[in-house]
Amino acid sequence: MKHKQTKEALSLVEGSKRSAEASTSEASSSTEVSTKRRRRKFNAEDKRRILREADACKKPGELGALLRREAIYSSMLAAWRAARDRGEIAGLSKKRGRKPNEVDSRDKKIVELERAVGKLTKRAERAEALVEIQKKISVLLGIAQPSLDEVDS
Repeated sequence: MKHKQTKEALSLVEGSKRSAEASTSEASSSTEVSTKRRRRKFNAEDKRRILREADACKKPGELGALLRREAIYSSMLAAWRAARDRGEIAGLSKKRGRKPNEVDSRDKKIVELERAVGKLTKRAERAEALVEIQKKISVLLGIAQPSLDEVDS
């Protein structure tokens, strides 16, 4: 009889262990927390709404309660107010990345002219080299060249 009771007690203990393991595995899968929180982004409408609510806070502690409720820092609120005061109404949010360079039409014209000057300079250098070669050939062949005074007239 004693053997039967111990067997029943062991089966109860093993059953409770199995049920505890099952409940912990179910609980852990349903309550897992991601290790990295996603950065919260505020659109312009949210920022305007929070700024209106912050401006309406008059009693002590109301502003702190608003900041806790919205999970923002006072420095964020100050930055948003400064952006609003500067007139950045359209987005109130900073554009990330490089700012596009505005190309002036005068800069384009300068670049085009510099290219043209470079091409003409190379062409003039080639022409001068050809003239030098012609002079050397005429000297070798014994052909008389006209002087500069004769060429001008």
